[in-house]
Amino acid sequence: MKALLLTEPGKFEVGEVPVPEPGPFEVLCKIRAVAICGSDPEIIRGDLAGTWPPAYPFIPGHEWAGEVTSVGPGVFDFSPGDRVAGEAHKGCGICRNCINGRYTICENYGLPETGHRHYGFVSPGAYGQYNVYSVKSLTHLPESVSFREGAMGDTAGVALHGLELSGITPGGTVAIIGPGPIGLVSMRLAKALGASKVIMVGRGARLEAAGRLGADVLIDFEKEDPVDAVRRAAGALGVDEAFECSGAKGTFNQAVRMVRKGGSVALLGVPPDSVVEELPFKYIVHNEIAIYGSRANPNVSRKVIPMIATGQLKIDDLITHAFPLSEFARALDTFVNRREGAIKVVVEPNGEE
Repeated sequence: MKALLLTEPGKFEVGEVPVPEPGPFEVLCKIRAVAICGSDPEIIRGDLAGTWPPAYPFIPGHEWAGEVTSVGPGVFDFSPGDRVAGEAHKGCGICRNCINGRYTICENYGLPETGHRHYGFVSPGAYGQYNVYSVKSLTHLPESVSFREGAMGDTAGVALHGLELSGITPGGTVAIIGPGPIGLVSMRLAKALGASKVIMVGRGARLEAAGRLGADVLIDFEKEDPVDAVRRAAGALGVDEAFECSGAKGTFNQAVRMVRKGGSVALLGVPPDSVVEELPFKYIVHNEIAIYGSRANPNVSRKVIPMIATGQLKIDDLITHAFPLSEFARALDTFVNRREGAIKVVVEPNGEE
């Protein structure tokens, strides 16, 4: 099969590798669509080489959808021909966190001998024509949902997990910092879950896109103080929930100062290790501000896929570009440099649907 191979930090090629075979409770999937994630350029550059990926050569990619082609021993809920959407995480299943359903923070992370998998990060990923996955990392994909939309299930799931941790106040007001793919999906999910007003903080073309895609108030942080502007738009008491979706320095502090007494902040953006925030400690304590770290998308795929299927969550208009695997370099450049208004870029290793 053809696959994207990272050969060393910052270098990759499309080459040929053997098709893997599924083991117990695994299936072989034909990859039909893979969405480029914000973490992919970091992995490709080799910023975290030795961890993500653990060694070279390596096949990255984790936001995908496709179809089952064969099944391993013990598989009873998936059959060849089934359409599926995948998750990146599969916990060991036996540690304290996995038993409690928090498998994205598995205590045996990175230890494949325990059964842990993190596809596209420490385990082979989806930028190839085929890959093997645990059945625990798959969700059935209805015929009404395209493979491109199915590949967005990961992004939607990341957003939904963060929103579920903090909760959404019915009829309330939400602030979202960062109008990237996760921020835009969070905006739509917040409304689907009952928020009456969503305030988007950002800049440039992405902020303009947020206005076209459903934000009620747009705040350009280059033109005005985002905390003051959010509080003016929400009322002096502040917003009910704030979602940090950019990972930029200073935005965690801003999110905390945007929310009302008793409000919640969820952190969905992933900052670089160099970002260390100063926070209004006393304000957080005296106003009982709840803060939630949020990692990936545990236990939400079976929620977001039906929401996409029924139209409760519109996702197709966030997919702005699609490329074959042979043009991965062009796809990556389009995503990283936001060419032609790129929001979400999809790669199709086996051609268009």
